[in-house]
Amino acid sequence: MTRVYLKLLGMAVIWGGTFIAGKLAAQNVGPYSAAFLRFAIASLFLLLAAWKIEGRLPAIRPQQLLPVLLLGLTGVLAYNVFFFKGLKLIEAGRAAIIIANNPIGIALFSALIFRERLTPMRLAGIGLSISGAVVVITRGSWAALGGGTVGPGELFILGCVASWVTFSLLGKALLKEMSPLSSILYASLSGTLCLALPAWQEGLPAAWPAFTRTDWLALFYLGFFGTVLGFVWYYEGIQRIGATKAGIFINFVPVSAIVFSFLILGEPLTASLLVGTLLVLSGVYLTNRPSAADPSPAPLDP
Repeated sequence: MTRVYLKLLGMAVIWGGTFIAGKLAAQNVGPYSAAFLRFAIASLFLLLAAWKIEGRLPAIRPQQLLPVLLLGLTGVLAYNVFFFKGLKLIEAGRAAIIIANNPIGIALFSALIFRERLTPMRLAGIGLSISGAVVVITRGSWAALGGGTVGPGELFILGCVASWVTFSLLGKALLKEMSPLSSILYASLSGTLCLALPAWQEGLPAAWPAFTRTDWLALFYLGFFGTVLGFVWYYEGIQRIGATKAGIFINFVPVSAIVFSFLILGEPLTASLLVGTLLVLSGVYLTNRPSAADPSPAPLDP
C-alpha cells in the first residue's frame, strides 16, 4: 500500500512539473506544434500501456467516435493550445493556481447539467476557490478587474479551465461505456490528428531542426511523464484506495508547481500568489470533501 501512496505523490510532483516543462517549451515552440508533439509522444506510449494493461488494443464502437473526437478537440487540442499560449506570457506558478480551479468548474456545471447536489460546504469551497483565483489573476489588486489590466496570458489559462471542464463533462457519459485508459487513449489519438494540420501550417516541418535539447526534453516530459505515467499512476491509485483518497493528492499539484517554478525558473513567491494558493486549495478541498448527505466524491481533475 505504501507503494501506491508514493506513486500518487509522484503523480502530483510530475503533474506540477508539467507547468515548468510547458513554460520552457512555449518559449521556442509554437503552441500547435508543441501540443501536437506532446500528444504524438503520449499516443505512442498510451498505445503500449493499453496493450500491456488491457492485453489488446481497446475496441471502439462507431457511436463512440463522435464523443471521442469531442474529447480530443476539448481536452487535447483546445486545452493544450491555451496552455502553451498562456505559459508563454505568464508565470508557471500563477498558471498552476488558476488551473487548480478545474474541479470547481466541474462541480458547478455538474450541478447545472446533471443536477448534482451542491451542499453548503461545496458552495463555500467554490466561493473560496474563485476568490483565490481572482487574487492570483489580479496579483492582489481587485481594481485590476475593472481597469482591464488582466492580460491575455491569464485569459488563455482561463481558457484551459473552460476546455478541461467541457472535456470532463463530456467524458462522464463516455466513461460509462469505456475504461479510463481507453477513453484517454482515443482522445489523445483524435486530438493528435486534429492538431496535425494546424502544426503543419504553423511551420513545424521547417522549425523542428532548430528546437533545442531543452525543448525536446520538455516535450518528452509532457508527453510521457505528464500524460502517460501520471495518468497510469493516478488510476492505479483509484483502483487500490478509491477516488476520494487518491483525489486528495491532486491538491499537491499546484504546490509542487509553485516550488518548481521558484527553484527552477526563479519565479518570485509573491504575497498574492501565496494567499491565492491557500484560498484555492482550501476551496478545492471543501468542494471535493464528501459529506454524510452526499457521500460520493465530486469529480476530480485528472
